[in-house]
Amino acid sequence: MGANAAEARLEKQWRDILSVHARTMCEIDRVLHPHGLGASDFEVLDILASASPEEGDQCRVQNLVGRVHLSQSALSRLIGRLEREGLVERSVCAEDRRGVWVCLTGKGRDLHTEVLPLQRAVLARMLNDTP
Repeated sequence: MGANAAEARLEKQWRDILSVHARTMCEIDRVLHPHGLGASDFEVLDILASASPEEGDQCRVQNLVGRVHLSQSALSRLIGRLEREGLVERSVCAEDRRGVWVCLTGKGRDLHTEVLPLQRAVLARMLNDTP
């Protein structure tokens, strides 16, 4: 009976984590939508902003793959969309032609700066209010 109770607690804890994650992602999507971004878009911009703090700094796309919760193909599509919107630029790595660099544009950096407080406010509200 003890093992079943432990498993039930573990299952509840897991379901609670999934619920908080889903609610938080939906709320981030809601507050960023007027700015033309979703939660995954913001996540990529945020990682790029922290990984490359200076304008023109580049980050390898492969380094983003392990930091965002998207497949490599979904990440490539997302970066392509961000590039079309003028928020990031891609370039081929000169040392390894298979590698791709990505960096924030001035427009992308400005948008990130504008929406960062919105995303952080959602995190504070959703994660600090969880049981």
